[in-house]
Amino acid sequence: MTLRTKIESGKFIVCAEIEPPKSSNGDVIRRKAGQLDGIVDAVNLTDNQTAIVHLSSIAAAKILLEEGLEPIMQMTCRDRNRLGIQSDLLGAAALGIHNVLCLTGDHQKFGDQPEAKGVFDLDSIQLVAMVDQLNKGRLLSGQEMKQATGFLIGAAANPFAKPFEMRLIRLHKKIQAGARFIQTQPVFDLPLFTRWMERVVDQGLHENCAILAGVMPIRTAKTIEYMRLNVSGIKINEDHIRRLNSSSDPESEGVSIAVETINTLKEIKGLRGIHLMPARWLDSVPVIVREAGLKSIN
Repeated sequence: MTLRTKIESGKFIVCAEIEPPKSSNGDVIRRKAGQLDGIVDAVNLTDNQTAIVHLSSIAAAKILLEEGLEPIMQMTCRDRNRLGIQSDLLGAAALGIHNVLCLTGDHQKFGDQPEAKGVFDLDSIQLVAMVDQLNKGRLLSGQEMKQATGFLIGAAANPFAKPFEMRLIRLHKKIQAGARFIQTQPVFDLPLFTRWMERVVDQGLHENCAILAGVMPIRTAKTIEYMRLNVSGIKINEDHIRRLNSSSDPESEGVSIAVETINTLKEIKGLRGIHLMPARWLDSVPVIVREAGLKSIN
């Protein structure tokens, strides 16, 4: 069953994320695919994550497809103009890649080549609309194509950035533009996420789009402290820092926190799945899926 049919059938979705290597070594993707095989429904391949050069998300998605897993190819607006994006999307479709996550992309100033020129010809909402147009058989120029694409379109949402109301407006625009699934930023503030989901349900936004909550397992207090100080738009639970600092086994504690978070998220009305963001800790995913009882849901 594909990600599209699982979403359409109302099944609870479990996704994870792989960061392609900073080299041309495709075996890294093959090895990581083996760790997730039979564990999750689909796997994100990031697109030059944190504005640092990695193996192409298109190439990584194709390798994952060959390994028998369903890829979600990320596509950012930072590195390509509308010509390059459309060309890459047509190429991905020709390779059998049918899920795309449309993102703005981390600004290049946060990467290791801050002198790089950002493109940002389109924003993420315009990118969603453009992919929807490709699905209808037209290029952005209006020219008809002989064969339309068939992408399942995804987008991102950050329930924790301010202003709160603008997060809901942007979500509505992405769904209106054609997004059929949404992956959120990692949830560390459960009360705020719950309030956001209540508003999502009140507005009926969950009816036409599957909302997947981001969960990021944290293995050290140093990591979560760094995020608290340096990552905008993320509100860290101070209790998580305390627990990781006081634990004799921080990795085990990090898994426990992730499982507890998932168990709470599963009870939130309107939520359709979990997106695990292991941040170079892929080994944690099978453990978390098992301990949170996610495998039995699928």
